[in-house]
Amino acid sequence: MITVPLSALEVATVQTGASAAATLQDTTEFARRVEELGYQRLWYAEHHHSPAIGAFPPVVLIAHAAALTSTIRLGSGGVLAPHHAPIMLAEQFGTLAALHDGRIDLGIGRGPGTFDEPTARALRRGAGPATDGEYHDDVSATLRFLVEETALSPLPEPWLLSSSTAGAALAAELGLPIAFAHHIRPDNTLAALRHYRERFSPSRWSTRPRVLICVETICAETPDEAARLAGPMDVVKAGLLQGRGDLPFPTPEEAASHSFTAQEQGALTAFRAQQAHGSPEIVAQRLASLAEATGADELMLATPVYKLADRLRSYELVQQHIMMPTPSQS
Repeated sequence: MITVPLSALEVATVQTGASAAATLQDTTEFARRVEELGYQRLWYAEHHHSPAIGAFPPVVLIAHAAALTSTIRLGSGGVLAPHHAPIMLAEQFGTLAALHDGRIDLGIGRGPGTFDEPTARALRRGAGPATDGEYHDDVSATLRFLVEETALSPLPEPWLLSSSTAGAALAAELGLPIAFAHHIRPDNTLAALRHYRERFSPSRWSTRPRVLICVETICAETPDEAARLAGPMDVVKAGLLQGRGDLPFPTPEEAASHSFTAQEQGALTAFRAQQAHGSPEIVAQRLASLAEATGADELMLATPVYKLADRLRSYELVQQHIMMPTPSQS
């Protein structure tokens, strides 16, 4: 059993040939089911102009899921500060938190959310990437507007998303809980968390360092089945290694026939070694080791597989074999 709480990340992968509406229906069913399974949080990621991932605003998905659920915390994982006016983020998430019993999280990140340069510029109204100073000011202003301008209560719980030491430093300075993208930059995890804990300054948002680790988790009855389910995302990742963000999300059968270069295969093998793929026994060991190595207060599972049924089965297996039962489940 894993003694820390487990949560879920929704990235809304789009099946080849499926409509955006069908993907949204899947996100609805996913939200209902992960709440039933007892997961602590469900966060939605912001992405743009990708054939593999739906361009669905997190704030809209959160509002929809909040109306269909009653206990699970819901939030952005994350909403990307450079694309949004701080006062609008404060108003949107403050309203959600007031409407839904304070179970709303505001996870703030920095990345562009797209590999398409014209799209990135359109999101920034023609401006280039945000500087460190601009990002610092955007996050600080969002927190200030939450407190001073919204006049709403309860407030959402803010988190800072990070995949680097720079993000960890900002979270520490502002006294925010940190959600670290181990599923994106696993080589940065330990150094960034050490930096965060050493420099953390208590705030109204958190009196101590709080760490959530997001880890790619694909759990199946056998390691071979888990590897088959991981195939489509392997193809997408291999494309990203070549600077291509325009690849669709293939079927497992299409992925099985894909030829990877030696460089791509080496990078994928190294990445998988730091994530949690395999049977329940293997996944349990990987998650427990990661929680121990990072001192995480919580783990968030990202499961980018092709079919909703297979994705839900992964979360069910984790719940049955790995998750510590809640009082309502025991």
